[in-house]
Order: sequence, then structure tokens, then C-alpha cells
Amino acid sequence: QVQLVESGGGLVQAGGSLRLSCAASRRILGNYYMGWFRQAPGKEREFVATIKWRFGSTYYADSVKGRFTISRDDTKNTVYLQMNSLKPEDTAVYYCAADERIATSPTIPHEYDYWGQGTQVTVSP
Repeated sequence: QVQLVESGGGLVQAGGSLRLSCAASRRILGNYYMGWFRQAPGKEREFVATIKWRFGSTYYADSVKGRFTISRDDTKNTVYLQMNSLKPEDTAVYYCAADERIATSPTIPHEYDYWGQGTQVTVSP
């Protein structure tokens, strides 16, 4: 079992930046993926970014490439999402997710068993 706790959401103007953090309750091992998904009102949960713990391989949704950066801190069992050049369409609840058994793709929400409670990100025009 892994508990995930997100922090760092808030209200920001378009063009601004926020950094989200997700702390895991125990040591994250090499085969784990830790990622970020988001869900806007009336929409399905969508992939944002993920990182494979062992090698630090990263994956991004096309909509955030070049603006968002996912990173990890092994010593803190924490993953971060640095979000720059934010747009109103980035407004959503952002969820952290983790799992070590990814059968198909780390970009698919149902591949992840462990989820945080979510943190709201609101970008005003």
C-alpha cells in the first residue's frame, strides 16, 4: 500500500506558474511509475505526465509538453510537477498516481492503483 498526498495547487493568472508536490508514504522502488492526471468538470480524467522511478524516464501529454516538467526526489519519495505558462484550459483537479505494475501504458488512468486526494488548480484569464 502506498498513500499519496498532494500539495501546491491554487489560483494563478494565465501565464503564471505553480509547482505541485506528491509525497509517498513509503520508499518508492525502481519499477514504480509516479504520475499526474487531471480532471476538469464534466470531463474524463486525463493523463498529464509520468516518471519511471528507476531511470527517471518521463512522458508528457502533448498539451503540456514544453510547459510542464515532472521530476522526482528519491530522498523524499516525492514527485513534482512544475507548471509554467499556465492557460485557463489547465484548470482542473490534479491527481497524483503511483503503481509498479503497468500492463499497457503509463498514460492510462486505470493502470494505477494508488491515488492521492487531488489538488485544485485554477487558472484565470
